Amino acid sequence: MPAPARSAPARRVKLAILPSESDVHPKLADSMNGILRDAKARGVHEYVRPKVTLEVAQLSVECIEPSNSCYTAVGQSMTVNRLLFAQIEAPSARSVRVTVNLFDVDGGAPIKKVARDFATETEAADSLKLLVDEALEGDGGG
Repeated sequence: MPAPARSAPARRVKLAILPSESDVHPKLADSMNGILRDAKARGVHEYVRPKVTLEVAQLSVECIEPSNSCYTAVGQSMTVNRLLFAQIEAPSARSVRVTVNLFDVDGGAPIKKVARDFATETEAADSLKLLVDEALEGDGGG
């Protein structure tokens, strides 16, 4: 009788959650960091919470473009499989744009990117958790 087939060991998925910062909306960035600190994703076995922002991590790998290849280089430098990060921008004096990215370092492409524009910082603050949850819904696991 043949031996039972062995299943391949499940791949361990490591996610780096990078903090946000914003010169224009520092309170909003602080709120986002609180939400990111508690974020959990399906299929993730280990979480890494670097103290540096995406921009600082990009500088450390000498790649400052907001591109898949730069995000991949950042993730590889941290030896993680995925990145979760949020960006807070002011596209105009009267609006706030929040983008949450769940990025697959191994595949070199976004898993899910959620971007929303808000009329006020308060409106944006009320939606931060929903944006993070929506980005994490895109993660089917490892």
